[in-house]
Amino acid sequence: MALIVQKYGGTSVGSAERIKNVANRVKKARDEGHDVVVVVSAMSGETNRLVALAHEMQEFPDPRELDVVLATGEQVTIGLLAMALKNIGVDAKSYTGWQVAVKTDTAHTKARIEEIDGDKMLADLKAGRVVIVAGFQGISSEGDIATLGRGGSDTSAVALAAALKADECQIYTDVDGVYTTDPRVVPEAKRMDTITFEEMLELASLGSKVLQIRSVEFAGKYQVRLRVLSSLQEGGNGTLITFEEDENMERAVVSGIAFDKNQARINVRGVPDKPGIAYQILGAVADANIEVDMIIQNVGNEGTTDFSFTVPRGDYKPTLELLEQLKNTIGATEVSGDDAVCKVSIVGLGMRSHVGVASAMFRALAAESINIQMISTSEIKVSVLIDEKYLELATRVLHKEFELDK
Repeated sequence: MALIVQKYGGTSVGSAERIKNVANRVKKARDEGHDVVVVVSAMSGETNRLVALAHEMQEFPDPRELDVVLATGEQVTIGLLAMALKNIGVDAKSYTGWQVAVKTDTAHTKARIEEIDGDKMLADLKAGRVVIVAGFQGISSEGDIATLGRGGSDTSAVALAAALKADECQIYTDVDGVYTTDPRVVPEAKRMDTITFEEMLELASLGSKVLQIRSVEFAGKYQVRLRVLSSLQEGGNGTLITFEEDENMERAVVSGIAFDKNQARINVRGVPDKPGIAYQILGAVADANIEVDMIIQNVGNEGTTDFSFTVPRGDYKPTLELLEQLKNTIGATEVSGDDAVCKVSIVGLGMRSHVGVASAMFRALAAESINIQMISTSEIKVSVLIDEKYLELATRVLHKEFELDK
């Protein structure tokens, strides 16, 4: 008998029929003797609908009130799933994130989990109930509803698994595991039986949509056994995210390719080439709660330098407006940008012991006349910023270059 946390995403609970299917899966786990905590997302498309409604009220919705609206999506799902379980003879009880309570900081729409009180859940499990918790949400230190950001249900599930010391956290989604890249872009992509937390963390941070990055961080920090499975197919072991390197890992130079369309490039030209200029620019951006990714500062020339960085596409216009206001303060001659760009990345532990990986990537892209605008590297990844129109071509070319179809 084990304690299992199961998480079902929006596609998995996208209709009444699929919610009933989830109920049957949960019942199967209960019949096998396991205690089960279920974390669910809002029904597919519901969060987007709620966001659109909010934008009809305000161009830039108040974050606190937006959280109030967004949290209702998951509340519908937990109630429906509890009903579905009761209908097939399984005692179940649903909880919103603040009833549990999942305690967060006060960063509305991007809140971080600080603490979870597991007493209610443990009492229900002891009484033989299935516990259903709304993902993506919690309660802030000021007593307000807070949401964790898009994809936050994954983080909710892993955090609950850590708090309850669960034996395994199973993430059910519309794919049957973690693939070498998105199969919709590269049909030859292969499902991996295992992948290390280190690689999964990089893939998640670089645009892979299978798991939210914070969920992987949580799992790694608290040593939560994590498995990705399909809720739309029966059987299969999915992909296990492991803490150990596979014995064959050294043979795989590159394990996966991730891409991210949610990118925009900002250029600040002609700023004084002096200590502190990077802080003046990026400090102001950080104070506006805008996340910066890739950064390039050119070598100074005649006392000035150019500074470029990337931000999420949704923050493109606010960042340009902010820097236009600071233009005279920081001494820049021009602020410009481009939001028709994307990031493509290769990831693999094998890079640690193989040379020439980056050059092979650049050669493959050059052969297709794909220009690289920015480059970012770590010990186990290489990322490039390119024109968005080349995203699919670049991914297919790199998948073939590193023989991931084999």
